[in-house]
Amino acid sequence: MKQTGNTILITGGGSGIGAALAQRFHDLGNSVIVAGRRREALEQAIAGRPRMSAMVLDVESAEGVADFARRVLAENPALNVLINNAGIMRFEALDQGRDLGDAEATITTNLLGPIRMTDALIGHLTAQADAAIVNVTSGLAFVPLVATPTYCATKAAIHSYTVSLREALKNKVEVIELAPPAVQTDLTPGQSTRSGYQPLEEFIDEVMALFAQQSTPPEILVERVKPLRTAEAEHRFGETLTELNERVRRAREAQG
Repeated sequence: MKQTGNTILITGGGSGIGAALAQRFHDLGNSVIVAGRRREALEQAIAGRPRMSAMVLDVESAEGVADFARRVLAENPALNVLINNAGIMRFEALDQGRDLGDAEATITTNLLGPIRMTDALIGHLTAQADAAIVNVTSGLAFVPLVATPTYCATKAAIHSYTVSLREALKNKVEVIELAPPAVQTDLTPGQSTRSGYQPLEEFIDEVMALFAQQSTPPEILVERVKPLRTAEAEHRFGETLTELNERVRRAREAQG
């Protein structure tokens, strides 16, 4: 992926990994559009930064995504990079009947959202030079956290979707998967200070170094996520599943 001179759209760009990516890519000399639900957070992410702009986006609505795509292309005809980062993570108990609202919202945001956004922009992107799509998944796509089952399932689905997309767009659009480990962000309550999670700035430093490689890897994997990515191939899946879930349980209990 070209490192500078792009026009980049980042969904979920008002906070956390999305905002950090937006600012780092902007520092490299790219024009960046951040999109998300909360106007205030978006404005904070772009404050004092020329060539950055903010647009409100509701990824839960098919019509909203289609309308957004029309508006963003009208205002940014040079758009050549899409980073599908918007996502939510909800804790769910699978051992009892429950309201499925959290599961349905997670599927809509994390799975349908990137599919809809990619579909809305694909005709434009395939006509651009140096076009790229980056889908943000998770290490939990490969080894799930039992307490967040729908989140993990959506990330596994987007991993698979990205593999197909990469093959379908070969020699047209570069397709990259970014799979974070547990990072200190506000994705879930208390996560931004949770012990054992990777500090956001440390994570972004590693990510940007990987993006800067002469040939961008098809999967952006920092060192902390590699044990999850390779667990099944290395025949460590069962033990990794147990260890991951126990470690996260202890970390959450330590915070009260």
